[in-house]
This record gives sequence, C-alpha cells and structure tokens, in this order.
Amino acid sequence: MTATPYRSTPVFDETSLPAALRSRHNTKAGVWGVIRVLEGRLILRYLEPASEIVLEPGRPGLILPEQPHEVEPLGAMRMQVDFYNEPPPAP
Repeated sequence: MTATPYRSTPVFDETSLPAALRSRHNTKAGVWGVIRVLEGRLILRYLEPASEIVLEPGRPGLILPEQPHEVEPLGAMRMQVDFYNEPPPAP
C-alpha cells in the first residue's frame, strides 16, 4: 500500500509564500514533507547538515521529520507541500 498525504498546503506563488516557510522551520516528529514545484524553480536549503538543492517540476524535495530547512523562490513559481505520517513514495 502506497503512502498518501494526510494534508497539503494551499498552492503558494512567489508573493504568497509565507515568511515562515522562507526562514528556518521544521516538520514535527513523525511527519515527512514533500515540496512539489508546479511551475518555476525554488531553492530548498537543508540547515543541518547544510546543503541546498534546486527544485522544479518533476524534481520534488523531501523533508524528513524534524529536519530544519527553508525555501527561497527563484523568480516566478508555484509550489505546494504534501505531508505524510509515514515515509512517502519515492519520486
């Protein structure tokens, strides 16, 4: 049986993306997040250990439970986050 998200955020664009997502934050214990870029590009910064990747349509970003991270739009974009209470399916 494949994991399904129990909740998804609204679709955010570069202007509606909340400040809380642009700065350091993390998922709760036992919660995985998958950032899906629908249009454009977005930087996903993992803060511990420090690294970053560029997300775009077809290249989602995985957030592990309690993993500190932040995001930064690269120009015009649309994105959404899906939340899982078990490891999500591989992209």
